[in-house]
Amino acid sequence: MVLIGGNAQTTSTALPVNPVLEKAETTLIRYGGAFSSFVAHRAEGSFIYDRSGRRMLDFTSGQMSAILGHSHPDIVETVSQSIGTLAHLFSGMLSEPVVDLAEALTALTPTGLDRVMFLSTGAESNEAALKMARLATGGHEVVSFAQSWHGMTGGAAAATYSAARRGYGPMGVGGMAIMAPNFYRPTFGSAAEYDWQAELDYGFELVDRQSTGALAAFIAEPILSAGGILDLPVGYLQALKAHCEARGMMLIIDEAQTGLGRTGEMFAFARDAIVPDFLTLSKTLGAGLPLSAVLTSAEIEEKCHERGFVFYTTHVSDPLPAAIGLTVLEVLLRDQLVQRAESAGRQLRQGLEALRAEFDCVGDVRGRGLLLGLEIVRDKESKAAAPELGDRITQNALDRGLSMNIVNLPGMGGIFRIAPPLTVSDQEIELGVSILRDAIVDALKSMSAAQN
Repeated sequence: MVLIGGNAQTTSTALPVNPVLEKAETTLIRYGGAFSSFVAHRAEGSFIYDRSGRRMLDFTSGQMSAILGHSHPDIVETVSQSIGTLAHLFSGMLSEPVVDLAEALTALTPTGLDRVMFLSTGAESNEAALKMARLATGGHEVVSFAQSWHGMTGGAAAATYSAARRGYGPMGVGGMAIMAPNFYRPTFGSAAEYDWQAELDYGFELVDRQSTGALAAFIAEPILSAGGILDLPVGYLQALKAHCEARGMMLIIDEAQTGLGRTGEMFAFARDAIVPDFLTLSKTLGAGLPLSAVLTSAEIEEKCHERGFVFYTTHVSDPLPAAIGLTVLEVLLRDQLVQRAESAGRQLRQGLEALRAEFDCVGDVRGRGLLLGLEIVRDKESKAAAPELGDRITQNALDRGLSMNIVNLPGMGGIFRIAPPLTVSDQEIELGVSILRDAIVDALKSMSAAQN
């Protein structure tokens, strides 16, 4: 798979053309690369099946969302019950599932994240957080990372720098970017002497020089996923929050992919003992179904309300998605899946580290819990990008029954984003690593043969 426009796309020619894909060519708008040659028919647990029964081990949890696996029985039961009782309401009308989910979610967050609004997508939740930050501060300038991905709608797209900026005209006014820390490919110097604090300070010096005095917010992912699985080092978020506070800015933490246990902690920002001004959740909150949230403090909510905050959407506070979110939290806590993500992540990392030790083309392994990255390079010494090799590995893995996702970014190798469900078994992790190893071996052989 390749990542274009934030979606996992597989470039596959090994399988016969499916009639569904033939129809798609004449009916669908293409929104990224080529559609996957694997056409899903049903899914269960960690596997997706086509109509013939061929199965695919899903190492991306759908679009990094299905943390409980596919067709989890508790989710199926909740959807079945809710669709027959209460699914959708007027946006100004509340229901018990919405209030219950708000209570359950704020019980998991630290003091300072006491109010919540439920929406549909991650872009929506980021839009709401950005709008509230602007209203509360009176500023309009937003800073994010040069490798960021926060969504495809106006404000979220303006704060997205990893891809999809060219050809659409001017973005929102006031956008600025600084480099995210990358220990495998440091901006200046070597990894051994890499000073992320100095780089962050320098980034904000540039922000200060560009700002018109109207700084509103910094929006950040604790682990930049579409940016190549860049894990912010311990202490970085504390330093970032200090920079924001010194300038009267608000800090928005986007945990679309890291939230609700995937990193081995309920929320990834908790490792750094900070409380952001806003927390946005999406993908994992609905376990693959459309549900997102923005959380903030009672003080910020009150200020925004007094200033006339408006964010009506068709599906704000819908009861059906809220019921699903409540079930997700119940299953996470009941089945201790946060702890499971930590232990399963150790096993997965050990398997990927073994591949790094074995193959010169595996340059780096990084990430936390069950959100890991494996960077494919031409060789460890040069760290040069090898996009064709990455594509061949992806295709070989698909042919062997492993759905993988690779992002190719300027100046970097191809980075596999590996994020199986939190329910993944030890045996499924072993199977996935084994298939990946075979895919690498065959890709290297085929490229060597082609060169000779």
